[in-house]
Amino acid sequence: MAALRGRWTTLVIRELLRGGRTFSELSQALPTLSDKVLSDRLAHLTEAGVVDRRRQAGWPPRTHYRLTALGSGLGPVLQALWDWGSQHSPQAAPPGGR
Repeated sequence: MAALRGRWTTLVIRELLRGGRTFSELSQALPTLSDKVLSDRLAHLTEAGVVDRRRQAGWPPRTHYRLTALGSGLGPVLQALWDWGSQHSPQAAPPGGR
């Protein structure tokens, strides 16, 4: 659970579940996320062993991110959280229900 801490972390993982991405591609996919926050989340996920970071030589330098095997295992966890949230959202609750 410590790997999932922080706002936006699950969205970064969601994007990487779709395949490896560069920082720019992640930034475009998550436009409401500032570059600083994206960088912080990627650093945290890298330290947690969930994301692999590879720097490509050249100009401009590119940094590629992809999920590790450990990170890929979060796919079913995030899907379960999504399913639970969908079933328990205020719109899904019956009138007068919980």
